[in-house]
Amino acid sequence: MADPELQLVARRIRSFPDFPIPGVLFRDISPVLKDPASFRASISLLANHLKKTHGGRIDYIAGKWSGGRPLGPRTLPEAARLDSRGFLFGPSLAQELGLGCILIRKRGKLPGPTVCASYALEYGKAELEIQRDALEPGQKVVVVDDLLATGGTMCAACELLGQLRAEVLECVSLVELTSLKGREKLGAVPFFSLLQYE
Repeated sequence: MADPELQLVARRIRSFPDFPIPGVLFRDISPVLKDPASFRASISLLANHLKKTHGGRIDYIAGKWSGGRPLGPRTLPEAARLDSRGFLFGPSLAQELGLGCILIRKRGKLPGPTVCASYALEYGKAELEIQRDALEPGQKVVVVDDLLATGGTMCAACELLGQLRAEVLECVSLVELTSLKGREKLGAVPFFSLLQYE
């Protein structure tokens, strides 16, 4: 890891064993958000990747507010993981690239007509939705989240965008938990993460 910006971001990620339940190694990105230099570096690194990979072909950034995700070897019940930090990266990345940000949220949180996609949890299923008029067919979108674990929410976000006939160019995240193989669930959709952990 030779890039000084990437080193700055990596130094801010903290690990908490057995939080919030035994068997989970929680990767805490809060220090990245607290430190303006590391947050700015994370946005800059993601933006530079997208500029290099897609040039000016991106129409929108889609920020996910999914309500949580698996965080380690065990999955948490939905009620135990209601916060989501993907929204913190989506608008900032969109701003950096001079683009708009499309919201993808838990079912029942967006006004007006919506389309919905469900995804599996260890203890049932959850649903994400997007406003039906958020995009025009053929528009090109990048999905951003703070962390990729099992890939369920990212896959559901791609499904929603597909329902609107948008083209998902890529999914990106700050952190990837590689042992949970979420990248595989995305199939042919390209995926990029700044930092990878087992």
